[in-house]
Amino acid sequence: MAAPPFFGGFGPFPQTIGDSQSVVLFDGTFMQANCCTTQTALLDPKTLTWTETGSGKFDINDEEGWTLLPNKQVLTVDAYVFQYDPTGMNSEIYNPASGKWRSAGSTVVQLWDSAADCGGAHFATQEVGPAVLRPDGTVFYTGSNRCGAGHTAIYNSNTGTWSAGPDFPDSLNIADGPAALLPNGNVLVDTSPGFGNSPTSFFEFDGTKLNPVPGPPNASIASSYFGNMLVLPTGQILFADFIAVSAYDPTGTYNPAWAPRIQKAPSTVSPGGSYVISGHLFNGVSQGAAYGDDHQSATNYPLVRITNNATGHVFYSRTHDHSSMAVAFGGLVSTTFDVPASQELGPSELVVIANGIPSAPVAVTVSEGRARVKSLSRSNVMGPRKAA
Repeated sequence: MAAPPFFGGFGPFPQTIGDSQSVVLFDGTFMQANCCTTQTALLDPKTLTWTETGSGKFDINDEEGWTLLPNKQVLTVDAYVFQYDPTGMNSEIYNPASGKWRSAGSTVVQLWDSAADCGGAHFATQEVGPAVLRPDGTVFYTGSNRCGAGHTAIYNSNTGTWSAGPDFPDSLNIADGPAALLPNGNVLVDTSPGFGNSPTSFFEFDGTKLNPVPGPPNASIASSYFGNMLVLPTGQILFADFIAVSAYDPTGTYNPAWAPRIQKAPSTVSPGGSYVISGHLFNGVSQGAAYGDDHQSATNYPLVRITNNATGHVFYSRTHDHSSMAVAFGGLVSTTFDVPASQELGPSELVVIANGIPSAPVAVTVSEGRARVKSLSRSNVMGPRKAA
């Protein structure tokens, strides 16, 4: 498909979508940034056409990340690429209702990589670390500082205010690197001593302090820049880098208030059939994982897991046509799930999972018979659209 026709270029690079961020907004609309300008676009999935949005952006999108907030808006921290300001600490919020950006205030501490302060070129890298929304409505934003320890900051989405977080120890920072929300509410982060350098060191942020935790087997030869995290439906974190794949097993447990709650589900399903299920907190309390502008591994959507009572075998159903993609949304949400053709027959348990946290199980019988297929049109699922 064609790139947004109104996207401009930078130097010899026309329509520079590469190395830029994107996000699925609360209503299911896909939003795409132009890397090296201030432009952004919304995609109409029916016509595969683009609409320009995002006026009022302070600086270009390059190296910045986007974080969904509970109020359905999008938070970013400016990286000051090609707009160098040694004292710059501005953050911005995109409002889908108006299609405009506005300042979200000072981050209190500098989060972007000010290479010029170390004698380097002012346009070198200028990375920003990942940001993760936590269950209490705060966003833990990590930073890079190649001259020393990286700062962190905390954005309170309830009050719209910033405060300084704990600095990383031993000159560690996240100049491009991953983070993920754990089921226990902590944020797992991968740090290293500067962009592309090894070794990596891992921490869990518990809302107050950074607690060191063991890293993967190859941490001694890897950089945080290599890493990528994905929240699995088991609550584990899948970690991949340029070398290997491993899994992180978090300790503790989740607050039951964060779990999805099923309100209405079918009592009988058949292999190969599609069904509608509804409930609350189906999109979880966060996007789950973050990196910045390079990797987007968000999982703020429901998964349906059906476990056969007799065998204990686990099957996952593909979900689609979610009525909402809003994080930390307490209203009623529905989704369609497709039971796999290989689903075992008999009495089973069904749960909905978001951010690695399962709902309370409901009983379901998997029986043979004609599969009932019920599809929902996008207009039925998402409701009427408003222009950005």
